[in-house]
Amino acid sequence: MKVSEMMTRDVRVASPDQTIRDAAAVMAEQDVGSLPVGENDRLVGMITDRDMVVRAIAKGHGADTHVRDVMTDDIKYCYDDEDADRIARDMADLHLRRLPVINRDKRLVGIVSLANVTRTGDGKAAETVLQGVAQPH
Repeated sequence: MKVSEMMTRDVRVASPDQTIRDAAAVMAEQDVGSLPVGENDRLVGMITDRDMVVRAIAKGHGADTHVRDVMTDDIKYCYDDEDADRIARDMADLHLRRLPVINRDKRLVGIVSLANVTRTGDGKAAETVLQGVAQPH
């Protein structure tokens, strides 16, 4: 199975200049814990609910803090034409619950998450990812 067959395609993207309040509202609306961050049609980061708490609120920054100030800019990603089993192993090794998915033109086309892997019916891939992300790091 290819990543494109299991990924979530309908993905909202945050802007680096957006406030974390606005990004949090999108997360709540979409019922997700992270958003890719894009600028000039390129993926430039990821923002998670944890980033907002640990990098902003815990340090006394308010809801008007910009996404760029708390996002992760060291982005791990995968390609839509890669093998899903390999990506499951990569997610486990990196302790990541989700990865942005890009095409070979480097355009964001989706997100693959732990939930996507578990829904494939491939018990081995799901177990691999779950064991990897459950490890403390």
